[in-house]
Amino acid sequence: MQACLITNAHIISPGIDKRDLTIAIANGKIEALLTSHDTLPDYPVVLDAQRATVVPGFIDIHTHGAWGHDICDGNPDSLRAMAKAKLDEGVTTFLPTTLTLPQEDLIAAFKRATDYFRRQSYAKTPGFHVEGPFINPDCTGAQNPDYVRHPDINEIDRLHSILPVKIVSLAVEMPGGLDFVRSLDRRGIIPSLAHTAANFQQFAEAKAAGAKHLTHFCNQMTRLHHREIGLVGAGLLDDQMMTEIICDNVHLCPEMTQLALKVIGPERLMLITDSIAASGLAGNQTTTLGGLDIIVQAGVARLRSGALAGSTLKMNVALRNLGELSSLPLSELVRTTSLNQALSLGLDGLGKIEPDYWADLVVLNNDYSPRAVFVNGIKRSSAQNQESANPTID
Repeated sequence: MQACLITNAHIISPGIDKRDLTIAIANGKIEALLTSHDTLPDYPVVLDAQRATVVPGFIDIHTHGAWGHDICDGNPDSLRAMAKAKLDEGVTTFLPTTLTLPQEDLIAAFKRATDYFRRQSYAKTPGFHVEGPFINPDCTGAQNPDYVRHPDINEIDRLHSILPVKIVSLAVEMPGGLDFVRSLDRRGIIPSLAHTAANFQQFAEAKAAGAKHLTHFCNQMTRLHHREIGLVGAGLLDDQMMTEIICDNVHLCPEMTQLALKVIGPERLMLITDSIAASGLAGNQTTTLGGLDIIVQAGVARLRSGALAGSTLKMNVALRNLGELSSLPLSELVRTTSLNQALSLGLDGLGKIEPDYWADLVVLNNDYSPRAVFVNGIKRSSAQNQESANPTID
């Protein structure tokens, strides 16, 4: 792994907005941030960022698929293809996210993923997000109601014995839900409330039992009401729960995103894509998700009933959308794309551009499209996996 310099960089990281810096990278980590007054080390690779913005690599903790692949589609190469696709949107770490399916299908998806976990050559993945099957049958959304079942920690243990489970999204009001949350928390797995009809009291009990996240805020959870604030109200009121949002201006209207950002703040919001296999593919299409028919029109995925079914959103677009809706500086908003996720999941050395952090970086064009992506200090490409010694970032 060669040492390298990224010169002429405009670095934006949580709490930092500095121009004309050089990032010195060695052994996959950021060694130093150097100014024009510093003597640069004689490293074999020097890349010119040409004053473009460099931000921490995005961390997508909720993504089902991309580029025609889904983690549960039965294709042994799907995780690798997803990891490749995520680079295209600036994601350097992600949690492949499963669906509500039979237990044997989830086990098979985990087993198919073991090869990529051993040889992670594109975007990194530290583990899985298990969304469902332990959800409320009245709040399934685009999850298949045929496979909804009661919480079972033994099922999670079987999956966790194959590959790490990092998050489980569940409905706490289902039979055994509170004990299930406690069991997840004891195992170091994040319980996230989702596809749920829980009231505020049930939320409070879930939080006391170890729940730490709200999955795709406002979608498939109890709405805010003046006599029962539900899960949406809980997300706005509570000052500790980490909150996923799909910032595509479809799952949340722009005004709701603005309200969430104003009340919850960038310290507890986590941008996600909730992307499906149609993400990254052009044109209208018909596909499937967990055995359900999905129709994608104008980039919006829905069931035949009209219910939203994941998204085709990319992380760089989510950040751009958030920036357009906010007056906050980008140095605060980038918490929502990486640092919050890293802190919540305990991913040390990710989410900032600072010495001793991993050199997971995204070089952005003015329109937020990624010009270059670095994983552990190596310039990666969604087209081909190789180190790059190009004199410029392009």
